[in-house]
Amino acid sequence: MATGRTHRPATRSRGIPEATVARLPLYLRALTALSERSVPTVSSEELAAAAGVNSAKLRKDFSYLGSYGTRGVGYDVEYLVYQISRELGLTQDWPVVIVGIGNLGAALANYGGFASRGFRVAALIDADPAMAGKPVAGIAVQHTDELESIISDNGVSIGVIATPAGAAQQVCERLVAAGVTSILNFAPTVLSVPDGVDVRKVDLSIELQILAFHEQRKAGEEAAQDAAQAGATAPAPARASRVLPDAAATPATAATGPATGAAAAPVASADARDNQGPDGDVPAVMPA
Repeated sequence: MATGRTHRPATRSRGIPEATVARLPLYLRALTALSERSVPTVSSEELAAAAGVNSAKLRKDFSYLGSYGTRGVGYDVEYLVYQISRELGLTQDWPVVIVGIGNLGAALANYGGFASRGFRVAALIDADPAMAGKPVAGIAVQHTDELESIISDNGVSIGVIATPAGAAQQVCERLVAAGVTSILNFAPTVLSVPDGVDVRKVDLSIELQILAFHEQRKAGEEAAQDAAQAGATAPAPARASRVLPDAAATPATAATGPATGAAAAPVASADARDNQGPDGDVPAVMPA
């Protein structure tokens, strides 16, 4: 069985963009589900919807693999599963070590998806002497003193760090010095690694904080919509009506009526004509 130590996936040498590489596992997961249901072919639209991307992006991604599907038929599911698995390097055995067998590390060790996706948990390692020899997921935990020999004996190139943050960098450095070139980091800290070492970080607290942001935004949008709806259904406030001077009003009364604005000017002129004196003189009391 080939090991990850002597075989590396060819994605970079073939010029596949990193963004496309990041989406390949999504396509593979959707295709595997279709394969398990014995679905022979799938259209780009159906597969894109299952993977959570748009169909144009999916077709572009598959073009890097040299797979274009068949017009009117779609993509062959089994062939795509093989093609993507090969591109990701999952057609070979990848021994993995998990360092830090607390609650999270133990949960990872018990994850059944590793074996079905081309990964073999070669060793579980912890710094606590009391953990040494204890079986977790059918594998005996080994002490960190044996880390370098474990990596060498098993040809390990992928390490998983599930330690507390304070110990993660030291563990990382030991893994790299022993020959590990890819690290999956679950510790809540940023690791410093040399060139040629790939690190993928999984921070559950950050993911939850991002979800909290979206929940807060949705709540704000709902509140704004509720306020807008309440404003739309509320009765319109009564508008103050302008009382124009009556034609029979006395000059003093007419003087108190509103006579501002273009609409009021004709009324004021008519009142003035109606209240002229016998000689045509305008009374002394008039609107200012």
